[in-house]
Amino acid sequence: MGIINHFTRPLLSLPFSTPISKRLMLVELTGRKSGRVYKQPVSYVRDGDTLLTPGGGNWKLNLREDKANRLHLNGKWVPALPELVRDPKTVTELLERMHAASPRSARWIPVLRADGSVDQAKLGPALAHGFLIVRWRPETR
Repeated sequence: MGIINHFTRPLLSLPFSTPISKRLMLVELTGRKSGRVYKQPVSYVRDGDTLLTPGGGNWKLNLREDKANRLHLNGKWVPALPELVRDPKTVTELLERMHAASPRSARWIPVLRADGSVDQAKLGPALAHGFLIVRWRPETR
């Protein structure tokens, strides 16, 4: 993924919307130990006034629910508060919504079946190993 992210970051940083920015955004993170600023490409789907992102990588360890992060979304930086959702029932509901909004999401979310249902036998161990859903609440001005 590092090589793909190397090429994806500049495309997602452009000051205008691109086809790739319809499904991917940049999250600006500050390292919890290093204090270094990172820009992580992540997939997302819209869910009303929120954005949903599967959190399977280590990048999510730098998120704090009491601190807004900047999202580069469709060519603009937007502050957004992350909510880290770990409850199995809520994660299941959000994954089903994500699949409804983006049927191809089953390709990269291993607990989703092709029909959009959640494989509960895989979800439990995934949650135990740190998988979660990040529900972003963009701040409106």
